[in-house]
Amino acid sequence: MLNKLKQKANNLAEQALDKTVQEKAGVGADAPTADKSSSGRARNKGGEGLISTPPDVKQNLTDAEKAYKAGTYGEARYAVRQAMLGVELEIGQQILKSLPETISGLNKDANVEQVASSGWGWTGLTITRQYTDGNEKELRVMVANNAALLSAVNMYLTNGGYAQTSGGEQPNWKQTKVKGHRAVIEYDDNTGYKLTVPMGQSSMLIYEGVNFKNEQEVMTAANTVDIDGIKKMLGEK
Repeated sequence: MLNKLKQKANNLAEQALDKTVQEKAGVGADAPTADKSSSGRARNKGGEGLISTPPDVKQNLTDAEKAYKAGTYGEARYAVRQAMLGVELEIGQQILKSLPETISGLNKDANVEQVASSGWGWTGLTITRQYTDGNEKELRVMVANNAALLSAVNMYLTNGGYAQTSGGEQPNWKQTKVKGHRAVIEYDDNTGYKLTVPMGQSSMLIYEGVNFKNEQEVMTAANTVDIDGIKKMLGEK
């Protein structure tokens, strides 16, 4: 009961504050307030946001050299890291461009493709492209650096305790191969198919298919991607 009374008092106080702000601003109590926040400041109605600009590799290398010669090693280190990040993002863009424009009759969605990194040294690097039929069928292809997920997938592939069944009801995952690369395919009634292909020591290729008819349809779509080419661009063995 005390909590309800306290909440009611807070609501009344907020209403009184809004009314006072409106009166001071010369706005009637019944006037529209869509353009003002409770503080009386204008509400932002839109904007184009920030431009995603990768670090300038050449400029950062120049800055690193200058900083090193000047003995400001912290700045030199920062500039080198920025240069490396710029290189990685450029490689990510090249990988994105190497992906097919269409897969299994699905067209790429230019609004859902991205190259991003949360660090440098491939840490947190993700390259994403989505394909759709404009209705309900969708395929998302993602190259990612995720040590935890890669470790779990490799456990599936190497640990005998996770051996799949040879008869009866198959669990919601199983081992498979995509273009000669070992992989794990999963299925969920809510999210559809997920196919994960480890690539080297730190990277993986992930396919997520929604409203695909069956496993074979997913595998056919997965085989259109040049896995070896992506591995080469990433420097994975």
